[in-house]
Amino acid sequence: MHDCRNRLLAALAPADLALLEPHLELVTLALGEMVIAPDEPITHVHFIQQGIVSCIGVATDGERIEFAVVGREGLVGLPLLMGADRTPDEGLVQMSGLAWAIPKDAFLGAMRSSPCLHGHLLRYAQAHHVLVASTALANGRYKVDARLARWLLMCHDRVDGDVLPTTHQFLSLMLGVDRSGLTTIVRRFVREGLIESRRGTITIVDRTRLLMLAGAAYGRPEAEYERLLGQEPTSI
Repeated sequence: MHDCRNRLLAALAPADLALLEPHLELVTLALGEMVIAPDEPITHVHFIQQGIVSCIGVATDGERIEFAVVGREGLVGLPLLMGADRTPDEGLVQMSGLAWAIPKDAFLGAMRSSPCLHGHLLRYAQAHHVLVASTALANGRYKVDARLARWLLMCHDRVDGDVLPTTHQFLSLMLGVDRSGLTTIVRRFVREGLIESRRGTITIVDRTRLLMLAGAAYGRPEAEYERLLGQEPTSI
């Protein structure tokens, strides 16, 4: 595969990659595209090459909140790995990019053919579970400024450079907070030199201080990913 930047695919043994490669197609991820729709059959697994997909919980009354982000460290379509064909959650493209897409049947067939591949992907599922648990902990026990710092760090891990395409409206949805309150915190981050904020983008200026502000809300899932998937700790 030419210029594969997805860490799950890049870490595969050649024999396991050969099971997937004939079925992989590089597709565009458009901003706002729903790669997984609630309660609809999942037809493809997407190994993210560039960009970020938000995993969003959706209540029966329409309330929504993000519980995880997926970038080039992972894949979208975990319910298939766990034996389900659909989920009540959304997979929404938060930052546009590219993904290696594979049809459901080809993905499941490759897993059945290789216990090694199956185990590799199950370890990723566990790392993703830790990320989801960390989000629940952050939402329930940490202040909004720490949660915002955590979210910015997670997105920064998954992009090249320091510019994050996003809006205050989208951030308020992702963090489950009032937009006006979020805007106040963003402006404080700007005044304190942590970030720059322009229409449609946030630029990371001082990652070290964001790490200090996020504190224990950030870091456990990142360390667990490295432990489970056995690669040198780098930016995801």
